[in-house]
Amino acid sequence: MMKKSISASKASLVLFLCQMISALDVPLDSKLLEELSQPPTITQQSPKDYIVDPRENIVIQCEAKGKPPPSFSWTRNGTHFDIDKDAQVTMKPNSGTLVINIMNGGKAEAYEGVYQCTARNERGAAISNNIVIRPSRSPLWTKEKLEPNHVREGDSLVLHCRPPVGLPPPIIFWMDNAFQRLPQSERVSQGLNGDLYFSNVQPEDTREDYICYARFNHTQTIQQKQPISVKVFSTKPVTERQPILLTPTGSTSTKVELRGNVLLLECIAAGLPTPVIRWIKEGGELPANRTFFENFKKTLKIIDVSEADSGNYKCIARNILGSAHHVISVTVKAAPYWITAPRNLVLSPGEDGTLICRANGNPKPNISWLANGVPIAIAPEDPSRKVDGDTIIFSHVQERSSAVYQCNASNEYGYLLANAFVNVLAEPPRILTPANKLYQVIADSPALLDCAYFGSPKPEIEWFKGVKGSILRGDEYVFHDNGTLEIPVAQKDSTGTYTCVARNELGKIQNEVRLEVKDPTMIIKQPEYKVIQRYGQVSFECIIKHDFTLLPTVIWLKDNDELPDDERFLVGKDNLTIMNVTDKDDGTYTCIVNTTLDSVSASAVLTVVAAPPTPAIIYARPNPPFDLELTGQLERSVELSWIPGDENNSPITNFVIEYEDGLHEPGVWHYQTEVPGTQTTVQLKLSPYVNYSFRVIAVNEIGRSQPSEPSEQYLTKSANPDENPSNVQGIGSEPDNLVITWESLKGFQSNGPGLQYKVSWRQKDVDDEWTSVIVANVSKYIVSGTPTFVPYEIKVQALNDLGYAPEPSEVIGHSGEDLPMVAPGNVQVHVINSTLAKVHWDPVPLKSVRGHLQGYKVYYWKVQSLSRRSRRHVEKKILTFRGNKTFGMLPGLEPFSSYKLNVRVVNGKGEGPASPDKVFKTPEGVPSSPSFLKITNPTLDSLTLEWGSPTHPNGVLTSYILKFQPINNTHELGPLVEIRIPANESSLILKNLNYSTRYKFYFNAQTSVGSGSQITEEAVTIMDEAGILRPAVGAGKAMASRQVDIATQGWFIGLMCAVALLILILLIVCFIRRNKGGKYPVKEKEDAHADPEIQPMKEDDGTFGEYSDAEDHKPLKKGSRTPSDRTVKKEDSDDSLVDYGEGVNGQFNEDGSFIGQYSGKKEKEPAEGNESSEAPSPVNAMNSFV
Repeated sequence: MMKKSISASKASLVLFLCQMISALDVPLDSKLLEELSQPPTITQQSPKDYIVDPRENIVIQCEAKGKPPPSFSWTRNGTHFDIDKDAQVTMKPNSGTLVINIMNGGKAEAYEGVYQCTARNERGAAISNNIVIRPSRSPLWTKEKLEPNHVREGDSLVLHCRPPVGLPPPIIFWMDNAFQRLPQSERVSQGLNGDLYFSNVQPEDTREDYICYARFNHTQTIQQKQPISVKVFSTKPVTERQPILLTPTGSTSTKVELRGNVLLLECIAAGLPTPVIRWIKEGGELPANRTFFENFKKTLKIIDVSEADSGNYKCIARNILGSAHHVISVTVKAAPYWITAPRNLVLSPGEDGTLICRANGNPKPNISWLANGVPIAIAPEDPSRKVDGDTIIFSHVQERSSAVYQCNASNEYGYLLANAFVNVLAEPPRILTPANKLYQVIADSPALLDCAYFGSPKPEIEWFKGVKGSILRGDEYVFHDNGTLEIPVAQKDSTGTYTCVARNELGKIQNEVRLEVKDPTMIIKQPEYKVIQRYGQVSFECIIKHDFTLLPTVIWLKDNDELPDDERFLVGKDNLTIMNVTDKDDGTYTCIVNTTLDSVSASAVLTVVAAPPTPAIIYARPNPPFDLELTGQLERSVELSWIPGDENNSPITNFVIEYEDGLHEPGVWHYQTEVPGTQTTVQLKLSPYVNYSFRVIAVNEIGRSQPSEPSEQYLTKSANPDENPSNVQGIGSEPDNLVITWESLKGFQSNGPGLQYKVSWRQKDVDDEWTSVIVANVSKYIVSGTPTFVPYEIKVQALNDLGYAPEPSEVIGHSGEDLPMVAPGNVQVHVINSTLAKVHWDPVPLKSVRGHLQGYKVYYWKVQSLSRRSRRHVEKKILTFRGNKTFGMLPGLEPFSSYKLNVRVVNGKGEGPASPDKVFKTPEGVPSSPSFLKITNPTLDSLTLEWGSPTHPNGVLTSYILKFQPINNTHELGPLVEIRIPANESSLILKNLNYSTRYKFYFNAQTSVGSGSQITEEAVTIMDEAGILRPAVGAGKAMASRQVDIATQGWFIGLMCAVALLILILLIVCFIRRNKGGKYPVKEKEDAHADPEIQPMKEDDGTFGEYSDAEDHKPLKKGSRTPSDRTVKKEDSDDSLVDYGEGVNGQFNEDGSFIGQYSGKKEKEPAEGNESSEAPSPVNAMNSFV
């Protein structure tokens, strides 16, 4: 291929056309790409060695692009594969991907073979690799009769696994009957061949369940060998032995490994005490950062081996009695690998070009060429083509020379196949820049007018000013290779219409663009330094001049931040006014003027001072220095001197020196250095290619002075750049590109005119040549057509018209990521308990990740509850495990449920395919509490209980547990009774209970795992209607009663006698008073009330109501009794002994007397305190005091 580089002097913008390694560059314009013809390119294909699951459909990928879209065909075992004759085989629409239907009757074994895909259009044919399809196999273990191993203590032992030969080979591990991995150590370990080695046996090694397992990942099956029995017998004393090697045998052996693979060397020794293994490389060192020791240092692992790793590796086994060693001679061979893979070539008719195919390997690979999938020796002749070993030379090509060429590099260890097309295009010129595009710039700044183009042959570009103007030439213009016209210093007279003309031998086209040059925006009256007394008023001016076609906006800042939200700040058209100034207003105020094309600013400092106590001394900022002078001008230094201004009664503490670069940033002042206030000269270090002006600012305790007048200008000479761009990175934005970015140098860092960058890259570890391109002063370059996610070495070097910067350092970047190709395999779920499970998976190969591995995502969801057999909306949950983890915990599972999960690998591009759904079930758990418990239908000795089943049974309910116990009025609990109820019951009548007794119930459900949460309730049995206490016959069958029969207690009988005596005395007193008190209208009161209840005492005269003689013998019913002082207290009337079902429990006074309720008309009141809903009884009232 021909290499071209962009040479763009003083260029600051590159549009569309980036010169790449090809004879003709095609811009990345989507409309253009759709119109251009292109030979086929294979974009996706299945791996060369494709092992498939015999239970699933076989998908053989083949995707390609081209213009016109290519058609596809297949060969199988070297002959045409007619998919139309096989009903089980279909090809995806607009694709070459084959789908072989195995799940609907096909057999995978019938489709074993070597497949190759061809994508063809009128411009050529591209072919895929040879894809070998083999179904995975997981054969059963051959049956064998295993004799017990009788071993003497201290002897060595090898238990052979000899797994069945599968495809791919199985993973071997040893476990016992309980499916627990057998512990391994320096003494007992598994070899690479799967055998279990004992350096010496101990009595604890005796067991009958040494079982070798073979796991076949593709089919997700595990095969088991018959258990092996080991019996260790002891002899005293145990004889110690020096080391001997169990594997490998002999003193030497050989090992061949391929470049890039992992080298595994193993030494396992017998001996007592257990030998320790050490590894060395004869005549060299083990490679650092690539060497690892595994299996208790019995295995030496070297990753990413190369030819330099060939040599003799010695393992030494040593214990206190001696040592043994073995030398393994390692030879590293290499399958072919690319040095320079052929790249697509786009040519114009009559041009020359080359395709280069260089590969290396051990042994050196043979290079062969094909044209459109046919060996080039028998392909149709092309007079423009000449094959020279690993190079095809094209000269004076024509359109018929378009074709796709294949380079095959092969040796005994493998092959490489690469497609590269030669596309000969004859296209008239096209201009891609929109017509009449308007460019606006500020006077005295550069203007860049675009003319993005394409044509084949490459068109010549010319620029004219005006429709009939003459061609533009001369030093005042810069013509870039991409068609852009640069006017380095645009003036007002540069305004006008510019015409770009592109022509080649097939035609001519032109395009017009317009340029408008605007006057710069200026601040003609800048804000000035102010000193204001506290509570005064101050105003800053900012008067501007601008191009009348541009609309300016003015923004004021305080200390580089927004103005305070305060009504004291008044922003006018040309000024800022601050009313009632306070100390907080002290600071720097900046006026910023913005237009769509430029921005200018000016600042002034406000100092707020207190009113001076006396007018004698005024402290102020110093006056600015003056009379600046430059002396001793050298290439990289100059001496600056000045005269200080007035200190204004405050000594100058230091001087600040600032500089302006009139060449790169005119009007912008930068900090240079500062010196003490006693110093008035300074030696300044300078950079090349900067037009310096200096100014000095004096500082005292009050603040900073105004800047001095600028010094004279001093232009330093140009030089090579001193430094290279920083922060160089390479990150792909698409799977087939590499985006190289960097931080551009500042203007003064360029050290001279014509700042450009040399961007270089090459694929890491491929021994490729550096590819370089020179770009203008930009900060990004895109390399297209890269392999997916491969490392690249990158460097960016600055250069200008005088030469290059020092050699830059290299950084490592990666081309773009693509979605992972492979799903994690061997997904296993270990259910820990009813709500927690642990999921394991095998990591995917790093090459299949195709990007930066970010972690794994586990998707899991509940399929159904095993107790209800009802499905519901599937809500998938996602857990992300960062890094290269191969296991994770799944919390919050529901017991006794069926779940599914799958695992996906994640890189920076996204998620890969999901692993097959794994089904697992959670075991039973304890249930939740019953949904409700109701107690109804209370009788003298029974209660009815009703309940609802648990909302979450979490398994199969086995029974309900009911516990209950009585509670007396002091809240003491009686004996606890437990009843087990069948799970299919929902109610229960509880009989043989004590009447008028409160019970507390505890109720919960059970599964086979245990009891769930309980629900509690309380209820009371009622008393009989007559209010007569009866013994609770048979109540002991339901529960033990804690009630005490008060009527039989001696103290109670005495108390009742005292109460009766008191009542008798009261009656006698009342009778005597009645006889003394005169007449009482008894008959009238009885006639006035149909209710025979006794009337209450009259509160006004202290007399009692009339009593009927006929009622003296009746039981006490809502009657009235008064104390001896003939008064009725309201608080006493609330304490009732009996109200026959309507009152509250009676109470005793402090002296032990009983108080009844004497008001006949007072309505019954609700129970006070923590009272129950049970019917009251006098006995219960008494029992509450027991």
